Amino acid sequence: MKKKTQNLIIFCLTLLLIIILIFLDQYTKGLAFRYLRNRDNIIIIPGVLELTYLENTGAAFSMMESVSIFQKIMSVVTPLIIAFAAFILIRMPKIRRYLPLYTVIVFIISGACGNYIDRILNQKVIDFIYFSIINFPVFNVADIYVSLGVIALLIMMAFIYSDKELEDIFRFKVK
Repeated sequence: MKKKTQNLIIFCLTLLLIIILIFLDQYTKGLAFRYLRNRDNIIIIPGVLELTYLENTGAAFSMMESVSIFQKIMSVVTPLIIAFAAFILIRMPKIRRYLPLYTVIVFIISGACGNYIDRILNQKVIDFIYFSIINFPVFNVADIYVSLGVIALLIMMAFIYSDKELEDIFRFKVK
């Protein structure tokens, strides 16, 4: 198969996966809005896991919620992060060795896009998953994508990929 055709197929599959992940995030937020808003928490596992409705105007896990300028900052920073992550995906060699790293970056992009859609359209993000056992902040599916993606990315950068491999991806080459 020609390299251009292979790259086009990879691009289309990547875009499809991102769209599916964003859809799942938006769908679950829609369900939370419809079934949890103005209602009591739904206890899934007593003392451990609950579904609760929260409108978050801050960052992940409601950080900086009371800072009004934060919304404007996020509306500029998030697209830059998404663009940089997409740039990395484009530059990454399309070989099996990088598939885990590629997948993690796809999840980070999807989560960032999911919450960005909410911030732009609604000026808030719907959160609904609450781990009461550790009193963890309420979060959503996009937060899971980003949080676990960043953790996996750090682990991969520290233990799986060599400095040379990462430099080859992150280095800006001027032709």
